[in-house]
Parts: sequence; C-alpha cells; structure tokens
Amino acid sequence: MNLKELLEKIRQELKLRNYSPRTVESYLGCLNEYFKYTKNIKREPDVALIKKYLLEKQDRKQSSQTINLHLQAIKYFYREVMKNSSAIDVKFAKTASKLPIVLSRAEIEKIISSLGNMKHKLLIALAYGAGLRVSEIINLRVKDINLDELTIHIKGAKGNKDRITIFPEKLLPLIKNLAVLKNGYDYIFESNRGGRLDERSVQKVFENALRRAGIKKEATFHSLRHSFATHLLESGVDVRYVQELLGHANIRTTQIYTKVTNPALRNIKSPLE
Repeated sequence: MNLKELLEKIRQELKLRNYSPRTVESYLGCLNEYFKYTKNIKREPDVALIKKYLLEKQDRKQSSQTINLHLQAIKYFYREVMKNSSAIDVKFAKTASKLPIVLSRAEIEKIISSLGNMKHKLLIALAYGAGLRVSEIINLRVKDINLDELTIHIKGAKGNKDRITIFPEKLLPLIKNLAVLKNGYDYIFESNRGGRLDERSVQKVFENALRRAGIKKEATFHSLRHSFATHLLESGVDVRYVQELLGHANIRTTQIYTKVTNPALRNIKSPLE
C-alpha cells in the first residue's frame, strides 16, 4: 500500500468514527508528515523514533498544542488503523495555561455598531448572544431556532454532540425578517452565491469589525464565545448552567472563565495611593 492509499484508508476510518472534517484534515496532515519522516511504516510503533520526531518539533519551537496533536494522530494510527495494542509510552507536552481573551460589553457593542451590513451585524450579535463557535453559526438552519421558547438547538457540534443554548430576545425582529422567505432547512446566514458561508469569510468579517471599532486586543471570532461565558458568570449565572450552554463535557473547561471574572479580585484595591 503506497502513502496515498494509506492516507485514504485513514481518512475513511476517521469518517466512519464520525470525526469532524477539521480533525480529519488535521490528523491526515500530521500523519503525512510523520510517514515521510519515518520512511518505513511498520505495524509495530518505534517509540524511540516517535520521541525523536516529537523532540525535533520541540527544538523547532513548535507549540505544545501542535506536538500533542501529532502524538494523538500517531497513537490513533497504530491503535485504530494498524490494530496494534502496544502502548506508546510518550507523555503529552505540557501546554501553556493562558487566560481567554474576553471583550467587554462596551467593546462588543462597538464591534456590532461598526458593521453596516445587517446580515453581518446579526451574525456577530447572535454568535455572542448565544455563545456559538464559528462552525456552529455557519451551520445554523432556520429550523434549529425555536422563537417561541427562545432556544437554539445546536446539532453535531464539537465532539459530535447536540446541545440547547439560549436565543437573545433582542434579536427576534431581525431574525424573523432575515428568515421570512426561507424554509426550515435553509441556512440562516447564506453566502452571496447561496449555500453555507465558509469559516474564513466569517472570521474576516469579525477581524474587519474589530479594526474599525479601534479595539487593540488580540481577539478572534472565538472571543465572542469567551465573552458570552464570562458575562453570564458576571451576571451571577451558575457555572454549571454556563457549562451546559457552552456544551463543555468537563466543568474544568468552563471554570477557566471564573479566573477572568473573579469579583473578589476586582474588589481589591492596589496599595499604590
């Protein structure tokens, strides 16, 4: 089996296990690089070679997230494709503990106000108001929004999980106007050519709005979701409800936002008079 055939076999295995398109492409990219490095692909993993491969990545100053992704892909290959149960005793690289970049309510308002295009304005407002990932906002269909109950049914989100999140009542008139001529299976936010928007174009809309609003923070589209979680906690919403709205499997993932919005710390005044 040549390299092209092997990668195609791995692609099919990943799809059968319902991995997201992004994960499929990430794993294939990692394994393509690993196979070219090893040259001779065997059923048994060469742990010493794997360690050498990952250490060289570290020496090239590649991030711990990148190194861990390569290790996950390699472990998946031997376990699921080569059906080898041998333990690959390599520890994951320690990842940096960084706080999420959060925009203030005033900054969110500036970003939305800077947009002249009504569809873009609504897209950004809804992503923030419902705590949506970029992949979720572009896949949102008319039938996924329950306007009577003010809820959104997110389907096949990260980890292929469904969840229910809140719909901001303030956006009711705008969403009704946008969806008036659409059927239930139409995307809420379609491209100018029809069909689904692509992620990069949505991220570009956000980046341009951020610049026009004069905000210097290194925020991304995902910062809208970070801000949604942080502002709910600031409003006194229990962290477990926030966890459910975000669709986090582990509460520790949600608790990172409590470090951004610790009221006790904010009430402490500096000794500098």
